[in-house]
Amino acid sequence: MKKLIGSLLIAGMIVSCSAPKKEFTPSYSKADFENEVNGKQTTLFTLKNEGGIIVTLTNYGAKIVSVFAPDKNGALEDVTLGFNSIDGYVNGDAGQGAVVGPYANRIANAQFEIDGVVYQLPQNNHQACLHSGPESFYRQVYDAKEVQTADGPAVEMTLFSADGEWGFPGNKNVKVTYTLTKDNGLKIDYEATTDKSCYFNLTNHVYFNLKGEGMGDILDHILVVDANSSTAVGDSTLIPTGEIVDIRGTAMDFTTPQTIGSRIEDPMPQLRMGGGYDHNYILNKDQNGNEMTFCASLYEPVSGRYMECFTTEPAVQLYTGNFLKGNIIGKRGNAYNYRNGVCLETQHYPDSPHHPNFPNTLLKPGETLKSTTIYKFSVKQ
Repeated sequence: MKKLIGSLLIAGMIVSCSAPKKEFTPSYSKADFENEVNGKQTTLFTLKNEGGIIVTLTNYGAKIVSVFAPDKNGALEDVTLGFNSIDGYVNGDAGQGAVVGPYANRIANAQFEIDGVVYQLPQNNHQACLHSGPESFYRQVYDAKEVQTADGPAVEMTLFSADGEWGFPGNKNVKVTYTLTKDNGLKIDYEATTDKSCYFNLTNHVYFNLKGEGMGDILDHILVVDANSSTAVGDSTLIPTGEIVDIRGTAMDFTTPQTIGSRIEDPMPQLRMGGGYDHNYILNKDQNGNEMTFCASLYEPVSGRYMECFTTEPAVQLYTGNFLKGNIIGKRGNAYNYRNGVCLETQHYPDSPHHPNFPNTLLKPGETLKSTTIYKFSVKQ
């Protein structure tokens, strides 16, 4: 846990979230999420803690629907983008709040090779496979149940993916557990096994806006990312070249607090290729150690909401909603426009199957993938 102190890079006193003064009810209900999709029942789960945090989840895509977090005056606001019914997720952008797999981010030429066998994947982003294709884990209905843990209330979601589904080898079993901790953390534990070797890279594609979803852009959010380097991309397809580049002192450097918008239009070629921030940041840690460390923090000064991210993953994809076009209508009825949300997708590197110098993502029979990410909420006065 050596990097946990890095979360205090933003100056100022951080105080724990205080409970709201009265009972809070979301604008949607469990009934809005009860339906049958692909022959399986979907539903909504709600987690609450004494710190005033409320988290709602659906087993469709193992998605985070909402995180209601208090501001510095105790007023609750939904700080994640998404929809207020299951129909919105089925018919709309499946990536909102979703677990992404078997392989998050991009795989060049939509294929990889294992033991001399080439596996063809769906092409859905230029010639690449992005987030495992247009269906994959985020459009599947998980089996789910509520559980009580020592850390707090939790929902355990499990999914079976058959050999060859979306081109990925192996009969794969995945378990995702969401826990709302006593210290206001939303903890996501991932586990996976396979009976054939398969490349794995699991993440969550939740968009945050600490002002509130649908309440404008995130350019004034103050960001810290504990990363001195990034995987360079070759062009606007954002496929890594294999080169690791030092980003200190550039417009991509968030090792000290910076507003997201202060340098997002910088002419730096890597930023222009991404249309803003859409890059894999290599965290300052042992890349093969699986150690829980500080990853990033996000602060919205008007509300005082402050979020820290901790992870066992070696990297994080910083994405600033550059492809949001206003065609998604969110939970409060507002359009999600350009840069209205920011993602901190903890992960292994994009396109790792084609770059032996990147940390290993090949999961073999008899092995168990284990990964944990925590998004922790508080306020600054």
